[in-house]
Amino acid sequence: MILRRLSNVLTVEWGNGMSRRFLLEQDGMGYTLTDTIVRAGSRSAMQYKHHLEACYCIAGRGEIIDSQGRSHVLEPGTMYALDKHDAHYLCAHAGEDMRLICGFLPPLKGAERHNLAGDAFSNY
Repeated sequence: MILRRLSNVLTVEWGNGMSRRFLLEQDGMGYTLTDTIVRAGSRSAMQYKHHLEACYCIAGRGEIIDSQGRSHVLEPGTMYALDKHDAHYLCAHAGEDMRLICGFLPPLKGAERHNLAGDAFSNY
């Protein structure tokens, strides 16, 4: 059995927030589980070329914008899955952070971060 508390997990500044990583590749579960904070007012151009990701919003509000410019509202109770390694913009509304519970397949090694400088979609 693996038991972890938020206060004891690896915390990574991912680019526009914090990713608290509960499960990693070394745990042998086959996926990663994170509790992720997206900073209020941020806009992040991202793409996971080597991972599939699903996120469930539990706090705050924002939007995810696909590569065709279609915007989808994110609010508590909303899940999105990037099932085709989709390039996207993740945006948190101004005034409050957004909090997401996320799963990655295959699992993250641990210290992965986005490079959000420039116009390209950051990936890992």
